[in-house]
Amino acid sequence: MKADAVRGHLDGLLLAVLEPGPLHGYAIITAVQRRSGGALELRTGTIYPALNRLERLGLLSSSWESAAGERRRRAYELTDAGRATLAGERAAWSEFTAAIGAVLNPGPQTAGGTQPGLAT
Repeated sequence: MKADAVRGHLDGLLLAVLEPGPLHGYAIITAVQRRSGGALELRTGTIYPALNRLERLGLLSSSWESAAGERRRRAYELTDAGRATLAGERAAWSEFTAAIGAVLNPGPQTAGGTQPGLAT
């Protein structure tokens, strides 16, 4: 999938994969890839600046964690503001996909050549 397709939606993707709970950077990349069926492969150079920006905006919080035998890593999680922003991102995405879908896949036309419910 083209990188341009993700641009503008990266924040929503990151917030969505963090909704279930805290994850570190590599786990975020893996979650996006898994959820997209492999279609989306984010790079560390893309997500870390975005995660830092989302944290500065108060949408994420982070803490250092270490597992037995592993180096320390930063785990990110949603704040209440992040959950509210995610809800807004989902609503905006629904509106966007409905509008694009109406253009790319128009429904049945009425006798006057217009779609039901649309004024000409």
